[in-house]
Amino acid sequence: MDSVRYDQVGTSTSIPLALKILIAGGFGAGKTTLVSALSEVRPLQTEEVLTGAGVGTDDISGVEGKSTTTVAMDFGRITINDDLQVYLFGTPGQDRFWFLWDELAFGALGAVVLADTRRLADCFPSIDYFEQRGIPFVVGVNCFDDSRRFNLETVRRALDLDPDVPMVLCDARDRQSGKMVLISLVEHVARQRGEPVPAA
Repeated sequence: MDSVRYDQVGTSTSIPLALKILIAGGFGAGKTTLVSALSEVRPLQTEEVLTGAGVGTDDISGVEGKSTTTVAMDFGRITINDDLQVYLFGTPGQDRFWFLWDELAFGALGAVVLADTRRLADCFPSIDYFEQRGIPFVVGVNCFDDSRRFNLETVRRALDLDPDVPMVLCDARDRQSGKMVLISLVEHVARQRGEPVPAA
């Protein structure tokens, strides 16, 4: 996916470093929305309309207004500078698309797990997936307008998270809020690797 840049006389310069970050979580947690809010380019989306075929398979309790679902992935890009780009891969939320996860996770720096307090148990499979594979992750508690608000420690206990897993409140619709979630992840990865993290 990296692209080689050329100078004015047509000679290649360098290939930008690409960081791959997964955006995961349960069905309807806001993954597509977050990738769309963060991406500097029009995001690639594989949204399909929910149909009667999903009845009995797709649980939409708590997100009854949702009419589409991601069937493969979402993809977005953020250019940090000429030498660094961030690629965002939004994972599908339903169990029947889990066969895609290993391919999407290959080479990832880390992951954001979006949690929806209306359906908190839906993010357990994502958390388990990253814990079992040793992939660093942070939990972003997506603050939906119609959801009850809980403090982060209450959510941490409910999710049985290790104390070192960062948690942040976020609004998946807001670019600045999404950036803070990504910064939290990058700082978490740096700490795990023993690299210096600038003071806030």
